[in-house]
Amino acid sequence: MFNWQILSGVFLGWSLGSNDSANVFGTAVATKMVRFSTAVILCAVFIVLGAWMEGEAGFHRLSSLVEQNANEVFICSLASGLTVTFMTILTLPVSTSQAIVGGIFGVALASGQAVDLVSFGKLIICWIGTPIGGFFIAMILYWLARLILQSQNLNFFELDWLLRWGLILSGIYGSYALGANNVANVTGIYVGAGMLSVEQASLIGGLSIAAGVMTFSRNVMMTVGKGLIPLNGVGAFVAVFSHAVVVHLYAQIGVPVSTSQAIVGAVMGVGVVLQRKMDFQKLLRILQAWIMTPVVSATVTIVFIKMFL
Repeated sequence: MFNWQILSGVFLGWSLGSNDSANVFGTAVATKMVRFSTAVILCAVFIVLGAWMEGEAGFHRLSSLVEQNANEVFICSLASGLTVTFMTILTLPVSTSQAIVGGIFGVALASGQAVDLVSFGKLIICWIGTPIGGFFIAMILYWLARLILQSQNLNFFELDWLLRWGLILSGIYGSYALGANNVANVTGIYVGAGMLSVEQASLIGGLSIAAGVMTFSRNVMMTVGKGLIPLNGVGAFVAVFSHAVVVHLYAQIGVPVSTSQAIVGAVMGVGVVLQRKMDFQKLLRILQAWIMTPVVSATVTIVFIKMFL
């Protein structure tokens, strides 16, 4: 029997896809090394594959924070999806992990429950470590990539071919890592509430994220790929690959993190090595959005619970 309360999870997945997941190809599209149409198709396919193959590890992390019934799960996901969609309209890359945790906290505050502070503390540490990890891995990998390419004496056409395929393959890896890591943000609380099996949650979450990529991802993709720091082809490849490594590592330990935060950290790391001028005004807007995301999501969740439950 179909459970209508799952629809808010589908909406959250769509909003995640429109905001977060296109980041894996943002720098490639912005540098015109990969077409947007090619990027979104590859991104969608490998998100679903990553969710199905490795999505299970993160499901129980979020569901352990607070006990929720079916109606609370519906409202939590709806509030989180609305928050991320609002940020997407503003073309700001934000953390769906923070949005869903903010929603979970809203449920706790509205129902008077205690939150598992140990699990929450681990999430906070991982949130902080995500952009920092992307930053330093990107710096190291860019230095190594530049040394290797300089030693090969490639002509323009050989270099262009190599970078184009490097961006495609790193984007595929990033898409897979995102599906493996972030599907828990979409349907993890449904598994915890006993509304979906792990297999159902993996498939529904992966497909809903892919739908967001296919329909509403272009603006945020360009903000991350071009608006913060202009990158060359090598820098774009390094940024995407570095962020994918960080996100995949967290997927292995079952902690859902933000691909947006990972890619922003990686882009900044490449920018420092290249000594490129950073758009600090845009960076400040992104940081403010990261702070506001869980606050807005928690507030909307509390308001909805008070109004409808």
